[in-house]
Amino acid sequence: MPHRLWILDTARTMALLGMVLFHFTYDLEMFGLLAPGTASGGFFWYHARAVAGSFLALAGVSLWLAHGQGIRWPGFWRRWLKLAAAAALVSLATRLAMPEVWVFFGILHAIALFSLIGLAFLRLPAVVTLALGLGIILASPHLAQALQWNTAALRFLGLGTLPSYTVDFEPVFPWFGPFLLGLGLARLAEPLRPALARLTGPGWLAWPGRHSLAIYLLHQPLLIGLLQLWLIVT
Repeated sequence: MPHRLWILDTARTMALLGMVLFHFTYDLEMFGLLAPGTASGGFFWYHARAVAGSFLALAGVSLWLAHGQGIRWPGFWRRWLKLAAAAALVSLATRLAMPEVWVFFGILHAIALFSLIGLAFLRLPAVVTLALGLGIILASPHLAQALQWNTAALRFLGLGTLPSYTVDFEPVFPWFGPFLLGLGLARLAEPLRPALARLTGPGWLAWPGRHSLAIYLLHQPLLIGLLQLWLIVT
């Protein structure tokens, strides 16, 4: 991205905090320190979806800020390869550690795929992109019921009716919708970019958002390790 926006990095930091809170709750449940179903029901059901949607919308914003004025291919491919490698690492690690619920299409897989598909939407008018994003979100349940594409090879599309047993799953339908909403909003707000660039605040608040991929990859091993250490000590 040519120039980082403090407000965007801070928004990523807030999304990271929400993610860590959810995963810490999930880990406490996994270790028997919270009642079963705590992380998958009630408040945390909505919380998890709000966090995932915010990450994907911010990825759409980032795609526009980085390439809306023209695709910078070397930079795009460097970032995309990092995402793809990180997604593959998550799949491998969860396949080894949790084979029953391994991550075959999680948030990193979604961002990598959506970033590729999103290139085709950069030239569309913002209103069209926003309408498509909202349409995908609203139409996804109906498309799934109509198509019932339940084969394993098509699960990543989200157009099946059978449950997918995995700890992280953001299929194309409906999750490409929030990505397009972020992309469309960023294009709509393009005239405000100079003003947004002048907004500044504490560097420590934006720092996590500037290193979101590393934090995403490291936070769960750290949380689980600290919980295991705490249980051993106590």
